[in-house]
Amino acid sequence: MKHWIEAARVRTLPLSVSGIIVGSFYAMSQGWFNWKIIVFALLTTLGLQILSNFANDYGDGVKGTDNEDRVGPKRTIQSGLITPKAMKKAMMITSLITLVFAGLLIYFAFKDSYLLYSFVFFVLGILAIASAIRYTVGKGAYGYRGYGDLFVFIFFGLVSTFGVFFMFSKEIDWLLLLPATAIGFLSVGVLNLNNMRDEESDRKSGKNTIVVKKGGAWARKYHFFLVISAMLLVLVFAVIFDFTNDPANPDRFNFDLYLFLVAYIPLILHLKRVAATTDPKRLDPELKKLAISTFLLSVLLALSIFYFFSDIIVNLFLGGR
Repeated sequence: MKHWIEAARVRTLPLSVSGIIVGSFYAMSQGWFNWKIIVFALLTTLGLQILSNFANDYGDGVKGTDNEDRVGPKRTIQSGLITPKAMKKAMMITSLITLVFAGLLIYFAFKDSYLLYSFVFFVLGILAIASAIRYTVGKGAYGYRGYGDLFVFIFFGLVSTFGVFFMFSKEIDWLLLLPATAIGFLSVGVLNLNNMRDEESDRKSGKNTIVVKKGGAWARKYHFFLVISAMLLVLVFAVIFDFTNDPANPDRFNFDLYLFLVAYIPLILHLKRVAATTDPKRLDPELKKLAISTFLLSVLLALSIFYFFSDIIVNLFLGGR
Protein backbone atom coordinates (compact mmCIF):
# COMPACT_ATOMS: atom_id res chain seq x y z
CA MET A 1 0.00 0.00 0.00
CA LYS A 2 2.86 2.36 0.82
CA HIS A 3 4.30 1.97 -2.67
CA TRP A 4 0.95 2.60 -4.34
CA ILE A 5 0.50 5.78 -2.29
CA GLU A 6 3.94 6.86 -3.48
CA ALA A 7 2.94 6.12 -7.09
CA ALA A 8 -0.25 8.18 -6.65
CA ARG A 9 1.96 11.17 -5.68
CA VAL A 10 -0.36 12.57 -3.04
CA ARG A 11 1.37 15.94 -3.09
CA THR A 12 -0.10 16.65 -6.54
CA LEU A 13 -3.72 15.97 -5.56
CA PRO A 14 -4.64 19.33 -3.91
CA LEU A 15 -3.56 21.18 -7.05
CA SER A 16 -5.87 19.10 -9.24
CA VAL A 17 -9.05 20.08 -7.34
CA SER A 18 -8.37 23.83 -7.31
CA GLY A 19 -10.59 24.51 -10.32
CA ILE A 20 -13.44 22.43 -8.87
CA ILE A 21 -13.34 24.44 -5.64
CA VAL A 22 -13.49 27.83 -7.37
CA GLY A 23 -16.12 26.77 -9.93
CA SER A 24 -18.35 25.27 -7.24
CA PHE A 25 -18.27 28.26 -4.92
CA TYR A 26 -18.80 30.63 -7.83
CA ALA A 27 -21.89 28.61 -8.75
CA MET A 28 -23.13 28.85 -5.18
CA SER A 29 -22.65 32.62 -5.25
CA GLN A 30 -25.05 32.68 -8.21
CA GLY A 31 -27.65 30.68 -6.29
CA TRP A 32 -26.86 27.09 -7.30
CA PHE A 33 -25.99 24.18 -5.04
CA ASN A 34 -25.91 20.39 -5.33
CA TRP A 35 -23.61 18.47 -2.99
CA LYS A 36 -23.62 15.41 -5.27
CA ILE A 37 -22.08 17.44 -8.09
CA ILE A 38 -19.34 18.71 -5.78
CA VAL A 39 -18.52 15.27 -4.37
CA PHE A 40 -18.39 13.44 -7.71
CA ALA A 41 -16.58 16.31 -9.45
CA LEU A 42 -13.87 16.07 -6.78
CA LEU A 43 -13.72 12.28 -7.05
CA THR A 44 -13.53 12.41 -10.85
CA THR A 45 -10.75 14.98 -10.81
CA LEU A 46 -8.77 13.10 -8.18
CA GLY A 47 -9.20 9.93 -10.23
CA LEU A 48 -7.83 11.67 -13.32
CA GLN A 49 -4.84 13.01 -11.41
CA ILE A 50 -4.00 9.63 -9.88
CA LEU A 51 -4.42 7.99 -13.29
CA SER A 52 -2.08 10.57 -14.80
CA ASN A 53 0.50 9.91 -12.08
CA PHE A 54 0.27 6.14 -12.60
CA ALA A 55 0.60 6.61 -16.36
CA ASN A 56 3.63 8.88 -15.96
CA ASP A 57 5.26 6.33 -13.68
CA TYR A 58 4.57 3.60 -16.22
CA GLY A 59 5.37 5.53 -19.41
CA ASP A 60 8.62 7.10 -18.22
CA GLY A 61 9.59 3.89 -16.48
CA VAL A 62 9.30 1.53 -19.44
CA LYS A 63 10.89 4.07 -21.79
CA GLY A 64 13.89 4.57 -19.53
CA THR A 65 13.21 8.28 -19.04
CA ASP A 66 13.27 7.70 -15.30
CA ASN A 67 16.95 6.94 -14.78
CA GLU A 68 19.87 7.88 -12.55
CA ASP A 69 19.91 11.39 -14.07
CA ARG A 70 16.40 12.18 -12.80
CA VAL A 71 16.46 14.68 -9.93
CA GLY A 72 13.04 14.28 -8.30
CA PRO A 73 11.78 11.47 -6.09
CA LYS A 74 12.36 8.05 -7.63
CA ARG A 75 9.24 6.53 -9.12
CA THR A 76 8.06 3.06 -8.25
CA ILE A 77 8.79 1.32 -11.56
CA GLN A 78 12.20 2.98 -11.73
CA SER A 79 12.92 1.69 -8.22
CA GLY A 80 11.54 -1.77 -8.92
CA LEU A 81 8.89 -1.40 -6.20
CA ILE A 82 6.02 -2.00 -8.65
CA THR A 83 6.23 -4.02 -11.86
CA PRO A 84 5.12 -2.52 -15.19
CA LYS A 85 2.47 -5.25 -15.45
CA ALA A 86 1.00 -4.35 -12.05
CA MET A 87 1.04 -0.63 -12.89
CA LYS A 88 -0.69 -1.25 -16.21
CA LYS A 89 -3.42 -3.17 -14.38
CA ALA A 90 -3.74 -0.33 -11.85
CA MET A 91 -4.15 2.14 -14.72
CA MET A 92 -7.01 0.08 -16.16
CA ILE A 93 -8.75 -0.16 -12.78
CA THR A 94 -8.28 3.56 -12.07
CA SER A 95 -9.62 4.42 -15.54
CA LEU A 96 -12.73 2.33 -14.92
CA ILE A 97 -13.35 3.81 -11.46
CA THR A 98 -12.83 7.35 -12.78
CA LEU A 99 -15.25 6.69 -15.64
CA VAL A 100 -17.88 5.49 -13.14
CA PHE A 101 -17.38 8.65 -11.06
CA ALA A 102 -17.69 10.76 -14.22
CA GLY A 103 -20.87 8.93 -15.23
CA LEU A 104 -22.45 9.52 -11.82
CA LEU A 105 -21.39 13.16 -11.94
CA ILE A 106 -23.04 13.60 -15.35
CA TYR A 107 -26.20 11.85 -14.14
CA PHE A 108 -26.58 13.97 -11.02
CA ALA A 109 -25.91 17.16 -13.03
CA PHE A 110 -28.20 16.56 -16.02
CA LYS A 111 -30.26 13.39 -15.37
CA ASP A 112 -32.62 12.84 -18.32
CA SER A 113 -33.36 16.51 -19.07
CA TYR A 114 -30.19 17.52 -20.93
CA LEU A 115 -29.18 14.58 -23.12
CA LEU A 116 -26.95 16.67 -25.40
CA TYR A 117 -25.06 18.11 -22.42
CA SER A 118 -24.69 14.60 -20.98
CA PHE A 119 -23.22 13.36 -24.25
CA VAL A 120 -20.77 16.28 -24.51
CA PHE A 121 -19.51 15.81 -20.96
CA PHE A 122 -19.25 12.05 -21.40
CA VAL A 123 -17.03 12.64 -24.44
CA LEU A 124 -14.97 15.12 -22.41
CA GLY A 125 -14.60 12.48 -19.71
CA ILE A 126 -13.34 9.91 -22.20
CA LEU A 127 -10.92 12.45 -23.68
CA ALA A 128 -9.66 13.40 -20.21
CA ILE A 129 -8.98 9.75 -19.32
CA ALA A 130 -7.27 9.12 -22.67
CA SER A 131 -5.20 12.28 -22.32
CA ALA A 132 -4.12 11.39 -18.79
CA ILE A 133 -2.76 8.09 -20.12
CA ARG A 134 -1.32 9.30 -23.40
CA TYR A 135 0.83 11.99 -21.78
CA THR A 136 3.75 9.57 -21.49
CA VAL A 137 2.36 6.19 -22.63
CA GLY A 138 2.74 4.95 -26.20
CA LYS A 139 4.90 5.90 -29.16
CA GLY A 140 2.92 9.06 -29.85
CA ALA A 141 2.89 10.29 -26.23
CA TYR A 142 2.22 14.01 -26.45
CA GLY A 143 4.25 14.79 -23.34
CA TYR A 144 7.31 13.76 -25.34
CA ARG A 145 6.44 16.30 -28.02
CA GLY A 146 5.95 19.34 -25.81
CA TYR A 147 2.15 19.41 -25.55
CA GLY A 148 1.81 18.59 -21.86
CA ASP A 149 1.32 22.25 -20.95
CA LEU A 150 -1.71 22.50 -23.22
CA PHE A 151 -3.35 19.41 -21.68
CA VAL A 152 -2.86 20.68 -18.13
CA PHE A 153 -4.19 24.14 -18.97
CA ILE A 154 -7.31 22.82 -20.71
CA PHE A 155 -8.35 20.07 -18.32
CA PHE A 156 -7.14 21.31 -14.93
CA GLY A 157 -7.86 24.97 -15.66
CA LEU A 158 -10.69 25.59 -18.11
CA VAL A 159 -12.60 22.29 -18.08
CA SER A 160 -12.53 21.76 -14.32
CA THR A 161 -13.55 25.34 -13.42
CA PHE A 162 -15.98 26.04 -16.27
CA GLY A 163 -17.23 22.47 -16.39
CA VAL A 164 -18.33 22.19 -12.77
CA PHE A 165 -19.99 25.62 -12.91
CA PHE A 166 -21.89 24.62 -16.05
CA MET A 167 -23.05 21.43 -14.37
CA PHE A 168 -24.66 23.53 -11.66
CA SER A 169 -26.10 26.34 -13.76
CA LYS A 170 -26.44 24.92 -17.32
CA GLU A 171 -25.04 28.23 -18.58
CA ILE A 172 -21.69 29.91 -19.26
CA ASP A 173 -20.48 32.90 -17.26
CA TRP A 174 -17.53 34.43 -19.08
CA LEU A 175 -16.31 36.23 -15.97
CA LEU A 176 -15.27 32.82 -14.67
CA LEU A 177 -12.74 32.66 -17.53
CA LEU A 178 -10.42 34.88 -15.46
CA PRO A 179 -9.92 32.57 -12.43
CA ALA A 180 -10.16 29.48 -14.67
CA THR A 181 -7.26 30.78 -16.77
CA ALA A 182 -5.34 31.72 -13.62
CA ILE A 183 -5.65 28.21 -12.16
CA GLY A 184 -4.69 26.77 -15.53
CA PHE A 185 -1.58 28.97 -15.65
CA LEU A 186 -0.50 27.99 -12.13
CA SER A 187 -1.07 24.30 -12.88
CA VAL A 188 1.08 24.66 -15.98
CA GLY A 189 3.63 26.43 -13.78
CA VAL A 190 3.99 23.30 -11.64
CA LEU A 191 4.56 21.20 -14.77
CA ASN A 192 7.03 23.79 -16.08
CA LEU A 193 9.03 23.58 -12.84
CA ASN A 194 9.10 19.82 -13.21
CA ASN A 195 10.34 20.13 -16.78
CA MET A 196 12.94 22.75 -15.83
CA ARG A 197 14.24 20.46 -13.11
CA ASP A 198 14.44 17.49 -15.50
CA GLU A 199 15.68 19.37 -18.58
CA GLU A 200 19.03 17.60 -18.71
CA SER A 201 17.71 14.07 -18.20
CA ASP A 202 14.72 14.66 -20.52
CA ARG A 203 17.02 15.84 -23.31
CA LYS A 204 19.20 12.74 -22.97
CA SER A 205 16.20 10.40 -23.06
CA GLY A 206 14.44 12.12 -25.98
CA LYS A 207 11.56 13.59 -24.00
CA ASN A 208 11.09 16.84 -25.89
CA THR A 209 9.17 18.93 -23.40
CA ILE A 210 8.66 22.59 -24.14
CA VAL A 211 11.62 23.34 -21.84
CA VAL A 212 13.87 21.01 -23.86
CA LYS A 213 12.67 22.66 -27.08
CA LYS A 214 12.98 26.28 -25.91
CA GLY A 215 15.75 26.07 -23.33
CA GLY A 216 16.05 26.82 -19.63
CA ALA A 217 16.40 30.60 -19.97
CA TRP A 218 13.16 30.82 -21.93
CA ALA A 219 11.42 28.48 -19.47
CA ARG A 220 12.33 30.75 -16.56
CA LYS A 221 10.73 33.77 -18.28
CA TYR A 222 7.74 31.60 -19.21
CA HIS A 223 7.37 30.61 -15.56
CA PHE A 224 7.31 34.22 -14.39
CA PHE A 225 4.70 34.99 -17.05
CA LEU A 226 2.48 32.13 -15.86
CA VAL A 227 2.57 33.01 -12.15
CA ILE A 228 2.37 36.81 -12.47
CA SER A 229 -0.41 36.60 -15.08
CA ALA A 230 -2.38 34.28 -12.80
CA MET A 231 -2.11 36.74 -9.91
CA LEU A 232 -3.25 39.62 -12.11
CA LEU A 233 -6.17 37.67 -13.57
CA VAL A 234 -7.55 36.75 -10.12
CA LEU A 235 -7.21 40.35 -8.98
CA VAL A 236 -9.05 41.64 -12.07
CA PHE A 237 -11.75 39.01 -11.48
CA ALA A 238 -12.24 40.19 -7.90
CA VAL A 239 -12.49 43.87 -8.92
CA ILE A 240 -15.06 43.15 -11.65
CA PHE A 241 -16.95 40.70 -9.43
CA ASP A 242 -17.07 43.26 -6.61
CA PHE A 243 -18.26 46.07 -8.87
CA THR A 244 -20.93 44.10 -10.75
CA ASN A 245 -22.40 42.59 -7.58
CA ASP A 246 -22.35 45.73 -5.45
CA PRO A 247 -22.99 48.61 -7.89
CA ALA A 248 -24.63 50.69 -5.17
CA ASN A 249 -21.27 51.06 -3.42
CA PRO A 250 -18.66 51.34 -6.19
CA ASP A 251 -16.19 53.15 -3.93
CA ARG A 252 -16.46 50.75 -1.01
CA PHE A 253 -13.62 48.28 -0.63
CA ASN A 254 -15.06 44.91 0.34
CA PHE A 255 -12.21 43.48 2.38
CA ASP A 256 -13.85 40.05 2.65
CA LEU A 257 -13.71 39.58 -1.11
CA TYR A 258 -9.95 40.11 -1.20
CA LEU A 259 -9.01 37.47 1.35
CA PHE A 260 -7.23 35.57 -1.45
CA LEU A 261 -4.46 38.21 -1.51
CA VAL A 262 -2.90 36.35 1.42
CA ALA A 263 -1.98 33.58 -1.05
CA TYR A 264 0.07 36.08 -3.06
CA ILE A 265 2.70 36.09 -0.30
CA PRO A 266 3.93 32.51 -0.91
CA LEU A 267 3.61 33.03 -4.67
CA ILE A 268 5.86 36.10 -4.57
CA LEU A 269 8.34 34.30 -2.31
CA HIS A 270 8.29 31.39 -4.76
CA LEU A 271 9.21 33.69 -7.64
CA LYS A 272 12.05 35.16 -5.62
CA ARG A 273 13.46 31.69 -4.96
CA VAL A 274 13.14 30.70 -8.61
CA ALA A 275 14.94 33.90 -9.64
CA ALA A 276 17.75 33.19 -7.19
CA THR A 277 18.17 29.54 -8.22
CA THR A 278 20.78 29.06 -10.92
CA ASP A 279 20.84 25.25 -10.85
CA PRO A 280 17.52 23.88 -12.22
CA LYS A 281 18.00 20.68 -10.22
CA ARG A 282 17.46 22.68 -7.02
CA LEU A 283 13.93 23.64 -8.12
CA ASP A 284 12.42 20.34 -6.94
CA PRO A 285 11.17 21.69 -3.55
CA GLU A 286 9.37 24.49 -5.38
CA LEU A 287 6.98 22.07 -7.11
CA LYS A 288 5.24 21.23 -3.85
CA LYS A 289 5.30 24.86 -2.69
CA LEU A 290 3.70 26.15 -5.89
CA ALA A 291 1.10 23.36 -5.87
CA ILE A 292 0.12 24.15 -2.26
CA SER A 293 0.11 27.89 -2.99
CA THR A 294 -2.27 27.32 -5.92
CA PHE A 295 -4.55 25.23 -3.72
CA LEU A 296 -4.40 27.92 -1.02
CA LEU A 297 -5.30 30.59 -3.58
CA SER A 298 -8.31 28.59 -4.78
CA VAL A 299 -9.53 27.97 -1.22
CA LEU A 300 -9.13 31.61 -0.18
CA LEU A 301 -10.81 32.83 -3.37
CA ALA A 302 -13.68 30.42 -2.68
CA LEU A 303 -13.91 31.71 0.91
CA SER A 304 -13.80 35.28 -0.39
CA ILE A 305 -16.82 34.55 -2.55
CA PHE A 306 -18.44 32.73 0.38
CA TYR A 307 -18.13 35.73 2.70
CA PHE A 308 -19.33 38.10 0.00
CA PHE A 309 -22.47 36.01 -0.56
CA SER A 310 -22.67 34.28 2.83
CA ASP A 311 -26.45 34.69 3.19
CA ILE A 312 -27.16 33.13 -0.22
CA ILE A 313 -24.74 30.24 0.26
CA VAL A 314 -25.90 29.43 3.79
CA ASN A 315 -29.49 29.31 2.56
CA LEU A 316 -28.44 27.00 -0.26
CA PHE A 317 -26.82 24.61 2.21
CA LEU A 318 -30.02 24.61 4.22
CA GLY A 319 -32.52 24.41 1.38
CA GLY A 320 -30.65 23.63 -1.84
CA ARG A 321 -31.55 24.62 -5.42
